[in-house]
Amino acid sequence: MSVRRLPLLDWGRSYSRENLSGDLVAALVVTIMLIPQGMAYAMLAGLPPQAGLYGAILPLLIYALLGSSSALAVGPVAVVALMTAATAGSIAEIGTPGYHLAALWIALISGALMLVMGLFRLGFVANFLSHPVISGFITAAGILIAASQIRHLLGIQTTGKTLPEVIPSIVANIGGVNWPTLVMSALVLAFLFWSRKGLAPALRALGLGAGAATLLARGGLFVAVLVSTLAVWLLGLDAQGLRIVGDIPRGLPPLELPAFDVDLITYLLLPSALIALVGYVESISIAQTLAAKRRQSINPDRELVALGAANLGAGLVQAMPVTGGLSRSIVNFDAGAQTPAAGAFTALMIAAALLALTPLLYFLPNATLAAIIIVAVLSLLDFRALPRAWAYSRADGAAMAATMAVTLLWGVEQGLAAGVGLSLVLHLYRTSRPHVAEVGQVPGTGHFRNINRYEVVTTPEVVTLRVDESLYFPNARYLEELVQSKIAENTALKHLVLMFSAVNEVDASALESLEMIQAKLRDAGVRLHLSEVKGPVMDRLRRSDFLEHLDGLYLTQLDAMEALAPALTRATLERTRHEVRKPGA
Repeated sequence: MSVRRLPLLDWGRSYSRENLSGDLVAALVVTIMLIPQGMAYAMLAGLPPQAGLYGAILPLLIYALLGSSSALAVGPVAVVALMTAATAGSIAEIGTPGYHLAALWIALISGALMLVMGLFRLGFVANFLSHPVISGFITAAGILIAASQIRHLLGIQTTGKTLPEVIPSIVANIGGVNWPTLVMSALVLAFLFWSRKGLAPALRALGLGAGAATLLARGGLFVAVLVSTLAVWLLGLDAQGLRIVGDIPRGLPPLELPAFDVDLITYLLLPSALIALVGYVESISIAQTLAAKRRQSINPDRELVALGAANLGAGLVQAMPVTGGLSRSIVNFDAGAQTPAAGAFTALMIAAALLALTPLLYFLPNATLAAIIIVAVLSLLDFRALPRAWAYSRADGAAMAATMAVTLLWGVEQGLAAGVGLSLVLHLYRTSRPHVAEVGQVPGTGHFRNINRYEVVTTPEVVTLRVDESLYFPNARYLEELVQSKIAENTALKHLVLMFSAVNEVDASALESLEMIQAKLRDAGVRLHLSEVKGPVMDRLRRSDFLEHLDGLYLTQLDAMEALAPALTRATLERTRHEVRKPGA
């Protein structure tokens, strides 16, 4: 990517005082939200709390330089944190140097993969994850995230990464509930749930304007952190078994490359690729949604480069993997962020907090961080998506259900891998049996429609098959077999027309099938014709000798019928058009 193409140069030239004002306000609001969220997601990832804060400094500065979204708030997010924990946990125990090393290399590898994909314009790879599969995976991941935080809410020890492991562990240890922890969790959860909808109206009732009340309500997380931390300090709840964050190193993170381990890097390649894919899909969907509200555009490949570089930065500063976060991005947008500079200002504010405020977080309860995670993941849960998908498409519904089941029962990596596999299998299955309709002429018009759906005019001597899919190796034989059946069932057939109005490509395998169809028709005394062939497909066919042996090539289907059945076609054109749609078809 050349310097001339840096997005910074696009918005930087016109940066104004109004932009600065909006970006500073948004950065302040996001910082208040990001400090507790970053620490919470670091805990979810099994990393020290500062790893979440480190992930909100250099990565945000890099994204501000390279990113194209004015509102995307990059940093730690719940799903990526859970996937990081699952992958690193398969290598070493939480809290060990090996675990932290694995997490750093996950950030570096996933960042490198996204960067390479962006430079080679491979953003389309994310399209291999269908929306039902992504929705099912995120919902299941949200359930696992919530289940993993129950131990912090109750103050007990549990084990496991899947529901069949976590639930029995909770039941077995439920007798060891720490009551101060449970009370603290209940109060913080109640406040956070109420603050989402009730804090802004309460502030307006006190006389604040609607805009100010909405902005201050975004600080509900900060209030929960402040009050719960003061309560632990004043009441000495840590001495009663309530776990706290403890010491957080003051100062900025060191900039260094983690220890190089070829075996570790090799093992992490596939999981890191899945994490990169999920992070990119989540981030680009958020960025495009917010950009649409301002009639802006997002370059997916450029976003891949920006996110990849941001994750490389995260790995170099002892941070966890990062991507765009939904809740923070919405807050950033609503608070008035005008340019990516809002992210840079957020990074500077987080850096200032690390330099000056970390001692104040010593008594912050783990239960508060767990409650923040629980409230955040509620937006991930969409239990109505499964019945909607099933009602619309059984195949999509089954893929979504299978992804959810595998994720919940076997783990996030296995669930996402299953989702990718199912997406590919569904695509291949659907395209391997393309929709091919026999069409006839609609009376009184030059239009041709499906004989099973409309009252149309046909003749047994001329059969037209409209191919509604590009032809390539998985579906080429299907068309060949269909044509063979038409020859067998219609002894009066003299002309077969393949209507290519919906065909965008014909690959080498499909060309061989077309040549085989041509040979079989010739042996049966039937002539083959093509109609409505698109320009790119025609260009490809001209590179072979297929067109030289073709019996007819027509610009429109009407031209084909006027040449092959002129009397019938003219008579059909002159007929009065009545109700042509078949009832119930």
